[in-house]
Amino acid sequence: MDRRTRARELAMQGLYQLDVQGEDLLALLDQFLIENEADSSVRRLALDWTKGTWVNLAQCDELIVASTIKWQLSRLSPVDKSILRLAVYQLKFCPDIPPRVVINEAIELGKKFSTDKSPPFINGVLDAILRKIESHTSPQERVTDKEPRV
Repeated sequence: MDRRTRARELAMQGLYQLDVQGEDLLALLDQFLIENEADSSVRRLALDWTKGTWVNLAQCDELIVASTIKWQLSRLSPVDKSILRLAVYQLKFCPDIPPRVVINEAIELGKKFSTDKSPPFINGVLDAILRKIESHTSPQERVTDKEPRV
């Protein structure tokens, strides 16, 4: 498995745990990653993406809510919400990752960890979000990430 794909899986799982158990879990995130991944570069990337998403959660959630027709954030499954949050973070704040790669990887996470209905839902939501991001920002403006707080 590709290292970045594995880091996305771990980041999504970390975001899921934070969503379900609360922000206090941030203190245990390093331990979770150590227990689940031997490669330190994968752990570092997963940690960066998880913390970056969590720090920018309000912006990510705002884009998700604005792009989901008839769906409130609270109605989304925690798994789908975590996948979408990570992907939106990467679309908005990680200009080194091509948007189509972000969307494809999110769809694959949906196939692996969620229901049969999730991949087309994830695809539709992320396509809408990408259009919004591209219409309001240039690629250089996507690099406005706040430093993750530990």
